[in-house]
Amino acid sequence: MADTKDEELKARKERERDELYALDISGVEWLSAPGTEEHEERVEIAYLPEGAVAMRSSLDPDTVLRYTEAEWRAFVLGARDGEFDLEAAPHNGGLSTE
Repeated sequence: MADTKDEELKARKERERDELYALDISGVEWLSAPGTEEHEERVEIAYLPEGAVAMRSSLDPDTVLRYTEAEWRAFVLGARDGEFDLEAAPHNGGLSTE
């Protein structure tokens, strides 16, 4: 029974991913953090239907990652909780190597 549920969940997630990447996003509005300049390196996001989000680097605008609403929510909550914080390490310029 558990295997069937796992397979169903995996199939549903694959369908969602396929639908998300099939969306035409050529006309979306890309947003970046307030205070960043057009010429600066920055992360840009675009809101997609059903709560999904697209994300890209301003240095490589043709490479776009897309996240379902659940994936994006998990990322944002993790970031708010400090999951992605860099730890200071004075021996290498302040970035942790771990």
